[in-house]
Amino acid sequence: MAQPPAIHARRVTTVILWIAQGFGVGRLKPAPGTWGSMVGLALVWLLMLTGTAWLYCACVVVGLLLSVCLCGRAEKILGAKDHQSIVLDEITALPVCFLGPVIAVSLPSGKIPPVGQLMTTRYLLLALGVFAGFRLFDIWKPWPVRQSQQFPGGWGVTADDVLAAVYVNLVWFLAVQSSHFRSQ
Repeated sequence: MAQPPAIHARRVTTVILWIAQGFGVGRLKPAPGTWGSMVGLALVWLLMLTGTAWLYCACVVVGLLLSVCLCGRAEKILGAKDHQSIVLDEITALPVCFLGPVIAVSLPSGKIPPVGQLMTTRYLLLALGVFAGFRLFDIWKPWPVRQSQQFPGGWGVTADDVLAAVYVNLVWFLAVQSSHFRSQ
C-alpha cells in the first residue's frame, strides 16, 4: 500500500536533514562544525581503507557532489543560509584536506599504506595538524573562502569548506618543501 504523499515527503525531509546534519552530530553543542569535522576524520579513515589513491579521490568527488545537493536542500528545509547544524560540508571536505598527503604517500605505487601503518605517532600528528588547520581556515575564512559562501544553495555551503581544505593542502605543501629544503 502506497504512503500518502505528505508522509513520504516528511520522511524524505527527515532523511535529508539527518544526513546534512552529519547523522545528528550537527545538533551537538558547542561547535557543531568541529563535531562534523571529527566525523570527517572517520570518513578519511574509511576512505583510506579503499587502498588506492584513485578510489579515494573518486569517493571525495562523489561526497562533495552529495554535499552540494543535500546541503542545498537542507538550507531550504531549515529556511536559513548555511545553518550551523548543517555539517555534511565539513564531513566531506575533511578528506580534501588529506589529498596532498594521500597522493604524495601513494605516488610510487598508487596504493595507500595500510591504515594500521598510518596509526603511528608521525601520522597521528599529521592528522591532528590537518584537522586543526582545517578548523582554523574554516572559522577564519580568509579570501576567497568567505566570498565563496555567496554561491547559490549547496554550492556556497560546500565551497567554503573545500577552499579551507585547499589552504590546508597549501600549508602542508609549503611545510614539506621547507623541510625538504632544510634537509639538503
